[in-house]
Amino acid sequence: MTSVAQILKSKPNQSVYTITASESVYDAIKLMAVKQIGALVVTDGDSIAGIITERDYARKVVLMDRSSKVTPVRDIMTQAVRCVRPDQSSDECMALMTHHRMRHLPVLDRDRLVGMVSIGDLVKNIIAEQEFTIQQLEYYITGERA
Repeated sequence: MTSVAQILKSKPNQSVYTITASESVYDAIKLMAVKQIGALVVTDGDSIAGIITERDYARKVVLMDRSSKVTPVRDIMTQAVRCVRPDQSSDECMALMTHHRMRHLPVLDRDRLVGMVSIGDLVKNIIAEQEFTIQQLEYYITGERA
């Protein structure tokens, strides 16, 4: 079973992007667009204050007819952030995401933010595991390496 640490190591870009609660939603969305990501961890000094996602923007700014340039991140961020540890499994992450209907999990190692795992990362991992299993079964059946 794949661990969160293994998934993070397999990502081409292991950076974790953050924003402060006082910055504008516009700045958050702009950063997400530039980095091609769907969520930012909201920080307060060294601690996590929340998370802001594209979904937050769509539901709490666009649909409520707010201005993203004057609305601070703190007004729309999700404050109750669920996090995982590097030693947790991909299955645990999938269960959390499914149960709580979320797409991003910050990764904490001893209370330090070390990464972010998305639903896309987990799906990519599942596909790679299935491809490996298929190759092994084909080798077992045919006796030849692919």
